[in-house]
Amino acid sequence: MARGDDEFADFVRASSARLTHAAYLLTGDRHQAEDAAQTAFARTYAAWSRVRNKDAYSYARRVLANHVVDGWRRPIREHATEDVPERPTGQDVAQVVTQREWLTAALATLTARERAIVVLRHFFDLPEAEVAAELGVSLGTVKSTNSRALAKLRITAPDEPEADYATPNGGGR
Repeated sequence: MARGDDEFADFVRASSARLTHAAYLLTGDRHQAEDAAQTAFARTYAAWSRVRNKDAYSYARRVLANHVVDGWRRPIREHATEDVPERPTGQDVAQVVTQREWLTAALATLTARERAIVVLRHFFDLPEAEVAAELGVSLGTVKSTNSRALAKLRITAPDEPEADYATPNGGGR
């Protein structure tokens, strides 16, 4: 392997689940999410010599968000022909599916911009200024859109499942 490839492979193993989950939250489709995460990793690898000593995860997250937003601007319709099997987990599958369906239904009530801002702001815990920089909008737009989106979720989102759920890194909501 080339110099730095082992380091990049470790980075991908460490951040793949969270980045793919974030892509799923942004797209609402598992196949699109996997493609978007792979694109983010490919583009991160292309810039690996520049970003490996900095915050590589932040760079990959920014690439992911930009790629998904570009897809909204220039939609390309693809339809998956095969279903890749899920990895077995030690979690209660019914609970995970219920929570994922609830979250997907809740996020589906939002516009694309609202969804992007909510995911970046609350899933990634980014400050409003970073969300604004990543999406190329003003800070005021992030604040007002986030406020509107959360209000919309409170009103239109289906009832939350009873069990608590956690993000892939083990944190709470």
